[in-house]
Amino acid sequence: MAGTVAFGSVPTRQGDLFVAVTEDGVACVGWGDRGGWGEGGRAKARVLEGLNLPEVDDPGRTAAVLGELGDYYAGRLRVFSVPVDWRLTSPVQRKVLGTLYETVPYGKAVTYGELATRSQTGVPARAIGSIMGANPIPIIVPCHRVVAENGLGGFSGGEGVESKRWLLTMEGYLQPTLDWD
Repeated sequence: MAGTVAFGSVPTRQGDLFVAVTEDGVACVGWGDRGGWGEGGRAKARVLEGLNLPEVDDPGRTAAVLGELGDYYAGRLRVFSVPVDWRLTSPVQRKVLGTLYETVPYGKAVTYGELATRSQTGVPARAIGSIMGANPIPIIVPCHRVVAENGLGGFSGGEGVESKRWLLTMEGYLQPTLDWD
């Protein structure tokens, strides 16, 4: 699985989203700043280290992913078609996140416990939350669609649970509040 990784970014209503794309597909999506992918560039450095691939400047490789993310945030896209590169996940994470990716469509949600059962991994519901928090490909692999039985649960992307609330409202799973724009 040798190759290279290209990075790109797209502005969204939740801030800039950055992507890391290998020849196999999108390997990482994250929030950050234009100066180095957040945290003073540490997040990008961790992705490079995790992939163990050299970086290339290849806007053509990132164009499809960035276009689909832009369309998703504009309300024009409900199903991502870009290929996913799962190499930043362990086999168990891959099974749980793959189950989420394949079985929970736009506008729907599943509880942590339901996803634990669906994935058939033996991972308890409380550990599903940790897997969601470590999801390297949020939005495309929609960890925001995994909720607690008694509320939204957590979210580690963007502005935390408020980003999750915004995404679920945009998708129509939650009803808009009076201050939602």
